[in-house]
Amino acid sequence: MASSAETSDGENELELIVRDASGSDDGSLAATDEIVPLLTPPEKPKINIFTVSYPRKAPRDQVRKPLEAETSPLAHFISWVWSGSRYSGLMCMAISSTIYFVMEVFSEVLSAQPIPLLEAAFARCMIILVLSFVWLRKSGQPISGLANVKNLLISRALMGYLSLISFIYCIQRLPLSQAIVLSFTTPIMASIVARVILHEKYKIADVGGLACSFFGVLFIFRQMLTTQDKNGGKNTSVKGSSHIYAILAGIFSSITGGISYCLTRAGAKASDQPLLTVFSFGILASPASGICLFALEEFVFPDVYSFSVMLVLGVLAFFAEVFLARGLQLEKTSKVANVIYMEAALSQLWGIGSSRIAPSFGRIFGCLLIFVSVCCTMYIGPDKEME
Repeated sequence: MASSAETSDGENELELIVRDASGSDDGSLAATDEIVPLLTPPEKPKINIFTVSYPRKAPRDQVRKPLEAETSPLAHFISWVWSGSRYSGLMCMAISSTIYFVMEVFSEVLSAQPIPLLEAAFARCMIILVLSFVWLRKSGQPISGLANVKNLLISRALMGYLSLISFIYCIQRLPLSQAIVLSFTTPIMASIVARVILHEKYKIADVGGLACSFFGVLFIFRQMLTTQDKNGGKNTSVKGSSHIYAILAGIFSSITGGISYCLTRAGAKASDQPLLTVFSFGILASPASGICLFALEEFVFPDVYSFSVMLVLGVLAFFAEVFLARGLQLEKTSKVANVIYMEAALSQLWGIGSSRIAPSFGRIFGCLLIFVSVCCTMYIGPDKEME
């Protein structure tokens, strides 16, 4: 570098002096003294190269996080379902329908002492209220909700309770098959109400999926709907005049249930917290169910086993309601409403598999229609244009 400095011009001489700090001539020393302050910032990275103690912690943390995520696949799956991805709304509703099916299985397998329907409803509403309150407090969410959605939450709670109490009246006075068929008109009512209130636009695939699933329900319960009554030997069709009030109650339950679904969707989207809709329902339904229980029926004190069963069913009902509200928040009503019919198909398949229900062509064909409709809804997925 010194030899090349002799043949270079003055400008290049400065550059060579910057690289060679051991220059011995007077000109180089003078130039070096002038530009030494300019060299101090670039020399700092040379010292940082040898500081190996700082970056050692970051790779360990990066390796540790994937290892912790791999040890909990269930938590990762639930986080993916809840996170709001493309299929989160449909998956949340599928989980909700599956939980309701598990509740039906538990209520039949875990046989306990007979509990009045109003008492069972009161216990579930109380459990839903307590769990939603604890969840909101732990997450730091406001219990009263936002000011702009209070009317939506109150209306949702009122419609949900009216649907519940009407269905209890219906199921107490109608054959079980007729009451179930009437209850499964709720998704259709929800889609119609959402078209009017929420101005949702539906495609032919959405309407066809709902129609296919409902026809599947009719095929499943067709034989039971036409079964002769054991007492009178007459056809127990829904046209019987003695059941007119119970039928009207079932229709009213489906209409109010559809309105409740739409209000749940509107309230969850407005507040960005689906749990508030569940909490508002528990606040209204718990005392109202208790008043109806002590006014209309005799309270039956459950034993320890029956109380445990009621507690388990109440916890499952809470999670089913939470996933239902989350599904309605993320997806159009018609799509998630079609997934609700999974419960009927799963219930029939479980009954056939456990030899509790005799297999028939109508039941199997109805289950097939429901699963084909739900799978098509899952395959098509949500619309490209998000609302």
